[in-house]
Amino acid sequence: MSALLQVRGLKVHFPTPRGVVRAVDGVDLDVNRGETVGLVGESGCGKSTAARGITHLIPPTEGSVVFDGDDVSALDSGGLRALRQRMQMVFQDPYASLDPRMTVLDIVGEPLRNFKLARGSQRRVRVRELLEKVGLDPDFDRRYPHEFSGGQRQRIGVARALAVNPDMILCDEPVSALDVSIQAQIINLLEDLRNEFGLAYLFISHDLAVVRHVADRIAVMYLGRIVEIAPSGELYRDPLHPYTEALLSAVPVPDPEVEARRERIVLTGDVPSPTQEISGCPFRTRCPKEFDRCAVEAPQLVEYRSGHQAACFLHDD
Repeated sequence: MSALLQVRGLKVHFPTPRGVVRAVDGVDLDVNRGETVGLVGESGCGKSTAARGITHLIPPTEGSVVFDGDDVSALDSGGLRALRQRMQMVFQDPYASLDPRMTVLDIVGEPLRNFKLARGSQRRVRVRELLEKVGLDPDFDRRYPHEFSGGQRQRIGVARALAVNPDMILCDEPVSALDVSIQAQIINLLEDLRNEFGLAYLFISHDLAVVRHVADRIAVMYLGRIVEIAPSGELYRDPLHPYTEALLSAVPVPDPEVEARRERIVLTGDVPSPTQEISGCPFRTRCPKEFDRCAVEAPQLVEYRSGHQAACFLHDD
């Protein structure tokens, strides 16, 4: 597989009266063609901001984003428009991401019109095909968003993203606002579409149980930085970073006996403010395994096993 998306040193900072908020503070990430990469971490760690920086919905402060060989930061408005045909987003809140004044035909058909892919009766035919593809009745095309459930609205959002035949979809917490049973339906839909169209996904979530079922590789984010990247199975089986261990210990296990025997890792200490300069490892104020080096030196991502990187001094020889 060749890398479709390459992100290097991505930073997104916001100036405020209290100082500069370092929402994303140096992210390196690759997504290969046809691959699903999960991006996980606590709420507020910078996952969604990173996605918006990658797509240039928010201009990055520093760093480079290369999509299929093109440097996104060097593109003019016309180039960015063409890029967004190939890189789409599905947003977190299906109640806020659809215009309540537009019918489904207009919502899903808008990108077809904007990119001049279909017009008139052809546009409606294409919209009905897309609705059927995501498991909705094509006759729903004349309805408005308030006439649908949350899961149905998210399917409409997926249909809108698919309309322009993208190579990659960034899914920003696409199931967090949905009931568990509906979450499974949307995840299965995304998997089926990936298999059918060869899509690549960057799947953002705070729910490691969800990401485990969809991602080929998982990147763990803390305070705007990626602290561990590994193949999905290996990350769950043998995490290298103490933060990843703590996150995994909080994921419920369906077997009551196993759940009763499991040891939970409860993190203490304070999360540093994103406006303050951090010396050493950003996780050291909460890390149960901190030692002297952590206070003076910031660890970088190092490949300790094939395809398994972590930013932690515990594994240095």
